[in-house]
Amino acid sequence: MTVTFDLIVIGAGPAGLSAATRAAQFGLSVLLLDEQPVPGGQIWRSVEAVSSGPVGEILGAEYQRGAERVAEFRKSGAVYEPGTRVWQIEPGWTVFASRGSEAKSYKARCVLVATGAQERPAPFPGWTTPGVMTVGAAQIVLKSSREIPEEPVWVAGSGPLPLLYIVQLLRAGGRVAGWLSTTPSGSLERAIPKLFAASKGWRDLLKGVKWMRSIARSHVLVEKNVVSLRADPGLDGCLEHIEYTTADGRTCRVKTRLLLVHEGVVPSIHVTQALGCKHTWRESQHCLVPEVDPWGRTSVPGIYAAGDGVGIGGAAAASTLGELTAVGIALDTGKLTLAEANGFASSLRRRLSTELAVRPLLDAIYRPREEVIAPADETIVCRCEELTAGQIRAVAQSGGPSPDRIKSITRAGMGPCQGRQCGYTIANILAATQRLPVSKIGFYRIRPPLKPLTLGELASLEDTEGAKASV
Repeated sequence: MTVTFDLIVIGAGPAGLSAATRAAQFGLSVLLLDEQPVPGGQIWRSVEAVSSGPVGEILGAEYQRGAERVAEFRKSGAVYEPGTRVWQIEPGWTVFASRGSEAKSYKARCVLVATGAQERPAPFPGWTTPGVMTVGAAQIVLKSSREIPEEPVWVAGSGPLPLLYIVQLLRAGGRVAGWLSTTPSGSLERAIPKLFAASKGWRDLLKGVKWMRSIARSHVLVEKNVVSLRADPGLDGCLEHIEYTTADGRTCRVKTRLLLVHEGVVPSIHVTQALGCKHTWRESQHCLVPEVDPWGRTSVPGIYAAGDGVGIGGAAAASTLGELTAVGIALDTGKLTLAEANGFASSLRRRLSTELAVRPLLDAIYRPREEVIAPADETIVCRCEELTAGQIRAVAQSGGPSPDRIKSITRAGMGPCQGRQCGYTIANILAATQRLPVSKIGFYRIRPPLKPLTLGELASLEDTEGAKASV
């Protein structure tokens, strides 16, 4: 017989780990499902294995603190199933997932979605060329395999992550050929009104200043105000040259075999979208977020969300949100009274206020640039189906279709990534073509399976509770 848990948590990053740990401490039966082989998510990837060694020192104190969170979780009593891909959730709540080559179903009174964030897709001419990677992917290689590029790399993009990775790479003995900053000119001036409020999080501001000073001391070539980028392959099909243009019209072409790009991160919303949770457009971060109340409740009773999946705030804020949501779940399941829940929540909310203090400032500085929002016609925007921005614009001009209409006509969003890499780009192209705010365009309708699965996995599903997987 299928065991019913009080709570199933999806995702073992900072939010999921903290929520599962705290919920178990409150006496709830908790199951944590995660795709990765070990807990930590992308932020604390492989933290148990490397936090106390030289790689942990390279990655910094914040990464090492993740080991403490994982250790607390291991002792909490929560059930943990790593290497598990969740592909459908049905009212009840029944969660369908695959581990190895077998599919299983799990039942719960409530579900917490803590799937974190993904790097914002940043299409530009040549971005699908072998040798072009995201900064996040390169950092994952450093964390999990302890490897760094052999040759000097070029880093292009905007946001705190490129700064952090460059510092980590230099600490590890790597070399950076150049950093192409795509942060729009005038961003700092526009962000000045938010500086006073951000001072509450002065430690985070100081950390960023230290990163920039470290890069300056290393004499890394820095090109500011880069407005366009192109990657060109050689005869072997792999990256050979990159070409970039700055705001003053200067164009440079350099030879390289590896380019790392990054244009910020956005919440991972596929699960909450598929569940029918209400989402709103967050203009400050140029993305959709599920609506949640102060206890992490979504618009769908029994479904909760926490962490960067409800708005980008960083690892510390994600952990705190995970704890807060666990308090809310304990309240809703009768493990805590309202007075007890408010007692736990008061200190957590004060901490969260400090952890999120710098976020409006960062959002103002690192707004996505125009080329990310409106790529040139020749740029591939749907990697799975190899569709260009020009092809999408041509269809959009023929009658103002929705993202789902675009999908049905062009197959954009129907590949293995199910729109994770093209959803926002398609929405922005439609908005520009129809001269509407992107908030009015919406997103693809997400349908199960949320992750690819084989017919063999589906056939292995034991229907012990009478639940049916309708795919």
